[in-house]
Amino acid sequence: LLKSIREYRNLHVDRTPWAAAEHILDPFLEHLRAAKGIDQLAPAGSFRRCRETIGDLDILATVTGDPAAVITHFVRYPRVVEVLAEGDTKASVVLKEKLQVDLRVVETDAFGAALQYFTGSKEHNVALRSRAKDGGLKVSEYGVFRGDSRIAGKSEEDVYAALGLEWIPPELRENRGEIDAAADHKLPKLVTLEDIKGDLHAHSTYTDGTASIAEMAAAARKRGYSYLAITDHSKAVTIAHGLDAKRVRQQLEEIKAVRATLKGFHLLSGIEVDILGDGSLDLPDDVLAELDWVVASVHSKFDLDEAAMTKRIIRALGNPHVNCIGHPTGRLIGQRGEYRVDLHAVIKAAAAHHTALEINAAPERLDLNDHYAYLAREAGVPLAISTDAHHPASFSDARYGINMARRAWCTARDILNAWPWETFSKWLHK
Repeated sequence: LLKSIREYRNLHVDRTPWAAAEHILDPFLEHLRAAKGIDQLAPAGSFRRCRETIGDLDILATVTGDPAAVITHFVRYPRVVEVLAEGDTKASVVLKEKLQVDLRVVETDAFGAALQYFTGSKEHNVALRSRAKDGGLKVSEYGVFRGDSRIAGKSEEDVYAALGLEWIPPELRENRGEIDAAADHKLPKLVTLEDIKGDLHAHSTYTDGTASIAEMAAAARKRGYSYLAITDHSKAVTIAHGLDAKRVRQQLEEIKAVRATLKGFHLLSGIEVDILGDGSLDLPDDVLAELDWVVASVHSKFDLDEAAMTKRIIRALGNPHVNCIGHPTGRLIGQRGEYRVDLHAVIKAAAAHHTALEINAAPERLDLNDHYAYLAREAGVPLAISTDAHHPASFSDARYGINMARRAWCTARDILNAWPWETFSKWLHK
């Protein structure tokens, strides 16, 4: 029973996944932008830091007129079901989605300081205050002060500069070394969505996707990508009509035919092959050898103990045809916890076998999470931000994977599919 309670708590059932929060926040911000006198408007809190789940939403605003008009507009948002507080410059509401949203109207000269403060994290802010104190300064939501004189506050850049720091991207503000790095001008140039050159995990109508191979390729190309791997399920995933050897080879012929119609775009033949309970793979090596790209994933027997699951995945990593391990912990945010596996050992094995690990960008997965992605990056393991797209529209989920990668301090050099085709191709054929 205690184990079940722990697992339930680990699912973050009282928190909202980041992508869901974004869908709630965007129309609310549009509503607020229509308020009379609104000037600057920005989300803060764990949402701005791109945490995988958030507890509530924080919004900051500056106004050119009376703050009361903006507060009134805020509490009258049609999806509000309860007004928790309504003051002159602050208000809190609960939405139909059971999410609390807080608004603070701040003075223009303190907007940067307030944005920094309310973005957090708490640990980051405590470390900043300590640094300020060492320099004879005070930092708060109202600004950076020397005595009674405010020397910075209008922008975040000003606040950090007053403390002798580079501006720190919100995703890094967890007190994990970012302040020292900012002081030494050694912050990483974090990967961006614009860096992504391709997608290495996508499904088609051959299994449980909803678009043809040609349609998926066209959608990836339209996004500006230069390569795409089609990775339908193998036969063990019966619910998705997974492919046996005969159907893999049939699909391979279709991929070749579609590839012949594409100029300046690289369509890779691939598979998402199941890692069976003993760590063997769901398709024979001679079939895997015919493909350009092999993702190996666990889709069954999630209840193995840690030693057995770790041994299972490491055995799959040792197969010379496996290029990447898909969604390595198996978690579904708010639905299913991680299976028991020693990720430290898996990361070490991935480094030894020169195999990539996936940051599955599907919003319900985000797997690897930022913590494990950070450890993988530190170990020199390439990471693939893949959408696991089952429909062309799902390619846009890449941005959720970018969130995790940025929180993991990743640059474009750390992300396999941020590499130009020539560089990626050399790695693939090493």
